[in-house]
Amino acid sequence: MAPVRVDGVADEPTVHGVREALESTLPLFSGDRFAELSVILPPLLRDADLIAENGPEGRAVRVRLSQLTGWLLTQTRQFDAADVALSRSLEESSDRLQAAATVSTQCWLLLRRGRLAEARELAMRWADEVEPRISRATPAELSAWGWLLLRASAAAIRDNRPGDAEDALRYANSAAVAMGREFAPRGDFLQAFGPVTVALKRAENAMIVDKPDLVLKLSARIPTGGMRPTSNNRNRHLLDVAEAYARSRDYAKTVEILRGIRADAPQWLPHQRYARDIFGRVIAHRRTLTSEMRELADAIGVPV
Repeated sequence: MAPVRVDGVADEPTVHGVREALESTLPLFSGDRFAELSVILPPLLRDADLIAENGPEGRAVRVRLSQLTGWLLTQTRQFDAADVALSRSLEESSDRLQAAATVSTQCWLLLRRGRLAEARELAMRWADEVEPRISRATPAELSAWGWLLLRASAAAIRDNRPGDAEDALRYANSAAVAMGREFAPRGDFLQAFGPVTVALKRAENAMIVDKPDLVLKLSARIPTGGMRPTSNNRNRHLLDVAEAYARSRDYAKTVEILRGIRADAPQWLPHQRYARDIFGRVIAHRRTLTSEMRELADAIGVPV
């Protein structure tokens, strides 16, 4: 990603150049383009380290890149490396709301590792720190607070604390109502938040407590117009819908949804153990598999 002169010798990276290179990679992050990122990120991280030595502007670029890298590594289940990247992003951040977004990803990392109490406590501690006065709150403040509450709710419902989960979700919904619509503060897809995102997480909680009928009911009510939530949240919700159909023994609908996710996010789906669990149960109830189902099993990583 460093600029190259005509003679083939790389110039020293500049803050402006690395910042522009980082901005150009954002569609790859938000679009789950993991293969492309695996090529682009190493030199970009190297350049970010070099410019970080030159002052606060360079460090700010490295903070943002470390945050995104930590999110990507969490997404692809490289948990130890994700922890390192997110910790550095948080330690070097001078922006309270960006730090809160990093903490939100740290909570997600703890959730994926099964460290539920830690995730809930961290999310609530930071939610208390950044809680805004809703009547005066900016979209960035509402997003930061709302996402931390969603993480707290997700941890609580998995830790058999339904009351705490519902309380956190209710406060997150207040932030979403104040936001008024799905919106990404500062154009940051990681901070995209609003009523649809909260509705998706409410359905996720219903699936955790084994209420597939409620998942399908809630899903049918989720609006499809306007700005969509991030692709990860949308596809994660669709896995919940697929699971709800599977538990209702509507395996044809389950396969249809999984095929749709594969078409939209082919590089994201193989990293989802949830998808493998869902499709594994579908296969267990089928005597024969169609060629399309075999292709789907191969794409998800389910042995047949």
